[in-house]
Amino acid sequence: MAQGDRAEKAVRYRITVRGTVQGVGFRPFIYNLARSHGIRGSVLNAGRGVIVDAEGSAVAVHGFLEEVRGRPPRLARVEEVTWESLPPVGYTGFEIIASQGGEEVEALVPPDVGLCRACARETFDPADRHYRYPFTNCTNCGPRFTIVRELPYDRPKTSMAAFPMCRACAREYHDPTDRRFHAQPVACPACGPAVELVDGRGRPVPGEWTQVCWDLLAQGKILALKSLGGFHLVCDAKNPKALRELRRRKGRDAKPFAVMARNLETVARYCHLDQVERELLTSPQAPIVVLRRRPEVRLPRELAPGLKTLGVMLPYTPLHFLLFGGSFDLLVMTSGNYSELPLAKDNDRALEELGGIADYFLRHNREIVNRCDDSLAMVMGGEVQLLRRSRGYVPSPVPVPTGDGPVVLGIGGEMKNTFCLLKKGRAFVSQHIGELDSIEGEENLLSSLLNFQRLLDIEAEIVGYDMHPEYRSSRLAEKVPARARFAVQHHHAHLASCLADNGLEERAIGVILDGTGYGPDGTLWGFEVLTGDYLDFTREIHLAPVPLPGGEVAVRQPWRTAVAYLLTYLGAEGERVAGQFLGVRGRELDIVCQMVRRGFNAPLSAGCGRLFDAVAALTGVCTRSTYEGQAAIELGELVLDGGRGQELPPYPYSIKDRVISAAGIIAGVVKDLERGMDAAHIATRFHNTVLEMVREAVRRVGMATGLKTVALSGGTWQNRYLFRRARETLPEDGFRVLVHRQVPANDGGLCLGQAVIAYRRWKQCV
Repeated sequence: MAQGDRAEKAVRYRITVRGTVQGVGFRPFIYNLARSHGIRGSVLNAGRGVIVDAEGSAVAVHGFLEEVRGRPPRLARVEEVTWESLPPVGYTGFEIIASQGGEEVEALVPPDVGLCRACARETFDPADRHYRYPFTNCTNCGPRFTIVRELPYDRPKTSMAAFPMCRACAREYHDPTDRRFHAQPVACPACGPAVELVDGRGRPVPGEWTQVCWDLLAQGKILALKSLGGFHLVCDAKNPKALRELRRRKGRDAKPFAVMARNLETVARYCHLDQVERELLTSPQAPIVVLRRRPEVRLPRELAPGLKTLGVMLPYTPLHFLLFGGSFDLLVMTSGNYSELPLAKDNDRALEELGGIADYFLRHNREIVNRCDDSLAMVMGGEVQLLRRSRGYVPSPVPVPTGDGPVVLGIGGEMKNTFCLLKKGRAFVSQHIGELDSIEGEENLLSSLLNFQRLLDIEAEIVGYDMHPEYRSSRLAEKVPARARFAVQHHHAHLASCLADNGLEERAIGVILDGTGYGPDGTLWGFEVLTGDYLDFTREIHLAPVPLPGGEVAVRQPWRTAVAYLLTYLGAEGERVAGQFLGVRGRELDIVCQMVRRGFNAPLSAGCGRLFDAVAALTGVCTRSTYEGQAAIELGELVLDGGRGQELPPYPYSIKDRVISAAGIIAGVVKDLERGMDAAHIATRFHNTVLEMVREAVRRVGMATGLKTVALSGGTWQNRYLFRRARETLPEDGFRVLVHRQVPANDGGLCLGQAVIAYRRWKQCV
């Protein structure tokens, strides 16, 4: 400090920085910033955030404070900076002191972060001590959420506690000028985790692991690879035989496989890429991105049957980068589980759970504390839409318009389950939990919830859950000790989720298009135009329901729903059409027709997804579905986008007494089929019809209520064409359009709406 500054009267501030400020290099940032400003004092991690004791001249302290607020480290997420003035004590230097616990936790655990460029260079530098080390990391990259047990985020409270640092790592760890200063996962070949390759019985496989893996992949073998948040199943993405075998063993008939590409140039060779997609692929979150495939480049059909898109990600750990050091430029990197069971994360359990799928296991000895699947995203209309929010994003909170009060749990839905813990205006949405239709799925939800609560040092006091009486998530909500519970209608939760995602505090029109949601009238809803806020809603306009023959069986067999639509709107003629275009005749068709006519085991459904199913089945696109949304996804990929598609006229429909009739749609589709029209033409007209139905319904509701804000939510809005066209046309009609930005539009965002609604209902009661 200059002599003039020393003569100035000293001031002292205690500064508290809240947000994602632990595990992101915040303390070394503060240390070096303080020294550059001539600040004396200390910095430490505490339950409520990072605490800085700063003493110096008034000019120096104020300048330091401005940089703390305006220039934080790249991975930090500063939510609030507060300070108080204290009497100076005459500090002589600046130091980083031991973390402080024993108080309410407000600091946030950062998400796992993809490998940074500096660590990547070291991993491939023969002169560096991290050369070819699969766990190279620093404060700018590496595991965070998946290894932490509790806060403050320090090494003894992570799974890295099992690996004492060697002298070299300890020197970096304790040097405030080093980028590995207080990087809790810091490690090297001398002291850190190690990989091993074993066969299906857990016996070590001799040889250098990368070369052996390359040889096995070239032979068409399937590997189980332990990554950051769980196991991946890996095989050569260009080997049709290996792909077919993986599908057979995994029980995954048609659901697309995610792939990992060596680098961005490889991705561009196989898929179309715009600038937003490039940035998303190379972001620290490193999600899987759904991209449009280049039709001129041949890839095996078995990667994504029936689709023109491909889910692609780039390597995000040193282990992945090393695996791509061989001749392969594209590998399947799909979730390590059987069918829809939870992701395998533990070595012994993986041998048991994946032993019938993988031939060999590439594993390591660092424990995965918190299971965390890959995130999935898509760029639509220039905007990033999360389809699955997990690794790279969790546990960063979503700020929501709520205040103080009890901790609220939104326990989520049945499919694509996530849960949400709401505390003081922060919504902590969990990693992807998945389907709950198994004991393992239920256990995954409950154990993940317990881990989340321990990590945040909170317990749920209020619970919001789906009103469907048969949802497992709703039954599990009863097991959570709570002061109050609130049943939340499925589509109301979708509307509230979109409002909260945008921080909105007003009543709005909600266009909620999805597959199935239980309505208060006991029928299955799913094509809903609502008005509502965080407290209540009104069903304004909806699709006319049709019987769903066999209930859930019809969801897996879209041809059944097509029969229901044909009989409902074409009567006896519908049965003839079904025999002609659906490829079902005789006793099977007769039984389903009787179910529809008599209403036997045929609950009424008004789901948008079911209407898509019917059209997909009629056009021959998908008559039997092997994964959720398959028919709608495959139909959506046939749309003739651009000017040609937009010019195709919609099918007739009608809105009477607040009910949309699809009679004209079904008749029009049948007429086009009889004229020999191709499936792409019909799919495009159908999509244009759905868009017009939405526009007319919104105009009617807007005129009746005066509302001018429209929230789009539900899985159907993950359709590229509908999303883009709705974003273009609804503003032309005078409406402001809200879409999801931080949580998925599908049921992965449902828990956020449940939590906010439960909070507002609790607040109204007190």
